[in-house]
Amino acid sequence: MKKIWMVIALMSLQCFGNEKLILTVGTDSLSAIKAQVSVDLEILKQGDEISLIRLDKEKMFKLSELMHHDFGRCPGFTKYFSEAEAYEDLASLQIKSSVQGLFTLDYKIDQHLLVKPLVEQIDEVSTVQIIAQLSNYPTRYHKSKTGLEAVMWLKSHWESLGQGRSDVTVELVKHRDTPQPSVILTIEGTENPEQVIVVGGHVDSIARGFFGGISKIAPGADDNASGIATMTEVIRVLMSNSYRSNKTIKFMAYAAEEIGLVGSREIAKSFKKAGTQVVGVMQLDMTNFKGSDEDIVLMTDYTNKAQNTFITSIIDTYVKVKWGTDKCGYACSDHASWTNAGFPASMPFESKVKDMNRKIHSKKDTLAVSKNHAFHAIKFAKMAIAYVVELDR
Repeated sequence: MKKIWMVIALMSLQCFGNEKLILTVGTDSLSAIKAQVSVDLEILKQGDEISLIRLDKEKMFKLSELMHHDFGRCPGFTKYFSEAEAYEDLASLQIKSSVQGLFTLDYKIDQHLLVKPLVEQIDEVSTVQIIAQLSNYPTRYHKSKTGLEAVMWLKSHWESLGQGRSDVTVELVKHRDTPQPSVILTIEGTENPEQVIVVGGHVDSIARGFFGGISKIAPGADDNASGIATMTEVIRVLMSNSYRSNKTIKFMAYAAEEIGLVGSREIAKSFKKAGTQVVGVMQLDMTNFKGSDEDIVLMTDYTNKAQNTFITSIIDTYVKVKWGTDKCGYACSDHASWTNAGFPASMPFESKVKDMNRKIHSKKDTLAVSKNHAFHAIKFAKMAIAYVVELDR
């Protein structure tokens, strides 16, 4: 038995070594991290809301599990390449529980004749097919072969949806800290192409293995095949109706969210550096598990208050389902990357945090949890397509 544990320990060292991670986490989680993840936690800088820590890489999955189960955050931390990079970000952030963003928009809803027919074409069958396709990969973990295969399939599928459109492009975006690229579909604007609307969600999945490492089985049907399927359905309907946009619209499937918002952080930071005028960001992360009385729950922290109000009006006008609000804490999904970069972002979620799908990050995150349908996800697709068109016009 002793030999077995020695082998396991050696395997763990081979996988992780003694590499240190530089992370930002919510300050409210520090005491729990110390108690449950690492007694020797090194706190480099403690702020009122966000703190910078150094943590052994081998503790990452334990940290992720804590954030998921105790705080309802996924992943609940942001990963950096160096302390210098982290300090640079912290210095540029105005840390608030709610930010207004750099742009003041005249939010109004006046595109009923255009939006209503599009909303009516959102289809549950095509949506559930995409969830099934993505969750049929054993895992979409960012370093896995099937994680790359899933991304390449998605790129090909999005290309097929935009086939024949000279204003539509699909590209892979490579990242420094993961072999998994992000996928971006762009509809080039005609009148105001310099203004950009982003709808995004992460494409990777993760599950913890028996001995605390990575499981080879992580279907991630809800987290986050559902969000990618929701976006894909919006793209399908826009393309089938030959929709021509005024502003530039970008649909993004982010790589490596589960290990610290890696893909979205790089992209948002590059947009900020380039001075790109991102006028709105919607994050779709988990859309197909109805755990609460409310159908759509807007996260009010680390999001844009004005845009959140705009989205609730869209729900009332076009989706006509019950909505609510909640808080999910620091870095609970990719919207935090855009908020931290100074752009107006919103995070509509499938339930209250306390009622969220507890099967995620396990081999049990399958379509069966949602009874093999996508009736909840299409509410989000209706909301998202209305958001895109109303903001575009």
